[in-house]
Amino acid sequence: MRTATTIEASEADGWPETVEFVMEAERLGLDVCWVAEAWGADAPSVLGYLAARTERMLLGSGVIQLGTRTPVAIAQAALTLAQMSQGRFLLGLGPSGPQVIEGLHGVPFAAARTRARETVEIIRQAFAGEKISFSGTRFQIPLPGGEGKPMRLSIAPNPDIPIYLAAMSPRLLELTGEIADGWLGTSFVPEGSAAYFTHLDDGLASSGRTRADIDVCEGAEVAFAEDEDELREMVVPRKKKLAFSLGGTGSAATNFYNDAYSRQGWADAAAAIHERWQAGDRDGAAELVTDEMVLGTTLIGTEEMVAARLRVWRDAGVDTVRLYPAGDTLDARLTTLGRAIDMVRALDAPDSA
Repeated sequence: MRTATTIEASEADGWPETVEFVMEAERLGLDVCWVAEAWGADAPSVLGYLAARTERMLLGSGVIQLGTRTPVAIAQAALTLAQMSQGRFLLGLGPSGPQVIEGLHGVPFAAARTRARETVEIIRQAFAGEKISFSGTRFQIPLPGGEGKPMRLSIAPNPDIPIYLAAMSPRLLELTGEIADGWLGTSFVPEGSAAYFTHLDDGLASSGRTRADIDVCEGAEVAFAEDEDELREMVVPRKKKLAFSLGGTGSAATNFYNDAYSRQGWADAAAAIHERWQAGDRDGAAELVTDEMVLGTTLIGTEEMVAARLRVWRDAGVDTVRLYPAGDTLDARLTTLGRAIDMVRALDAPDSA
């Protein structure tokens, strides 16, 4: 398995520490650094800066949100970042959700799958150096009835930039398998992975491909407990965070995290947590989150537990593990990250079970 992490750059006071974290992560041997966007700092600006401060690791947008830019604007940023990083850039795209896309950007969220498909098709035209001409449901290039004619970008083409899609819903997972080079997943439970892989594999089969043709990149918090007593103490505060994901993210009607947990065996609990959170009972929602729900989607435990869990993730089909290291200080987070990277390396050792 490859190792990765994700950073976000919205806190102005934390930016120098974030840069130091990324540079030290590269020295530790991390393979990929993804840069999130959400509703804070934009990803391309951060990636351009990191391209100049790193030498080896891959850098990816995790993710540029569909609907916030035109497909050609995304292609321009991707080609520029690939050039600035000397070929180390990965383009990660995702639909986000109605709260961000409609509530913040004023763009309709409907037909996210169609938008994703058409965006990727247009981007690949631009990557190939073709004159861009497209007639779809969401996009018409050039604009019909206007004076514009098809154009190609003046920046050098680069058809080899990998395109990843962040997907959780069945339809977007199927599309990911059909058209993408990688899948950025979250809320992943290896024991319930069929909820994802069934749809991903259907998409792969429709395009004549197999799992070997796509990079499965899954993320989880990693933290080490010295014993089971400390582990129990670590689980409690994370229940509130998970309750927010299941009850407070997205909109009242649309919550992709809740849907994902429901499909992986926690439908009743996820529904109850959402109901309590939406009613304003945050503590009550957190009380409904079980230890199993926290541990199932994280890499938290004693060293032996985390090592065993990483093996389960690898055997379930994860190619790249995205590590979110716990820690109250920069040194603590880097120590945790270094331990996790060493564990992943050990999985690939010849004598590893």
